[in-house]
Amino acid sequence: MSNSQERPSDAPAEAVSAPAGAAPAGGVIAVTRALQLLEAYALGESHLSLAELSRRCKLHKTTVLRLARTLAQSRYMVQREDGDWRLGPAAGWLGARYQAGFDVQNVLEPALRALTLASGESAAFYVREGNVRTCLVRVEGPQALRHHARMGEGLPLDHGSPGRVILAFSGEPGEIYEQIRQRGFHWSIGEREQGVATVSAPVFGMHWRLLGSVCISGPASRLPQAKLEALAQTVVAAANQLSYALAGNSATVAPRASFWHP
Repeated sequence: MSNSQERPSDAPAEAVSAPAGAAPAGGVIAVTRALQLLEAYALGESHLSLAELSRRCKLHKTTVLRLARTLAQSRYMVQREDGDWRLGPAAGWLGARYQAGFDVQNVLEPALRALTLASGESAAFYVREGNVRTCLVRVEGPQALRHHARMGEGLPLDHGSPGRVILAFSGEPGEIYEQIRQRGFHWSIGEREQGVATVSAPVFGMHWRLLGSVCISGPASRLPQAKLEALAQTVVAAANQLSYALAGNSATVAPRASFWHP
């Protein structure tokens, strides 16, 4: 975006017309652009140059610099001595507060570690965010060959067993979702990602409020259909234990999935 397209300070936000960094209807363009900067970092990237941020966000360098300096005032970004920018401590606190709503440290991580030990595969907990699902927490399995998922990445709900389970227990109509509700779990092979197999079950909170889905995943060569079906009850048991823990109930026997009603 060129400087000639920048909004004058006395002009309304709606006057800006630009495909890059444009806000949704009723949104604030400056906020949308600032969030673009925070989301520009890939997993494992500790810092980015101003030029790279500009390229990824499709914004002019002067716009990126102004946004980064504004975010730095609230410690969401930090400029390094070499001029590059990294995420600041306030961004970390946002993620920590988000995870705290699901009691990650005390409940989710221990449960997923136990599921990993019981199944020998990686375990993860997915939540619904609008029309996508995101991995909130993940525990890697002991196998050298395993499936890797990026935490926080938005994935389709209708591809892969974790999303299908979330849709089913959110009341999605359709024969496949009715079948998932009846058996209380779902498995898939290569549905979202070729060569990856998963099996998932729903996790509920108080008053049967759906919180998300727990799943195990691994290469399809190690997890054929028969193995997935054999591991399904292990996943269901872990999901039931998580449901009681997150709902504050210490009981050890969960109602059948068929008791659930949307």
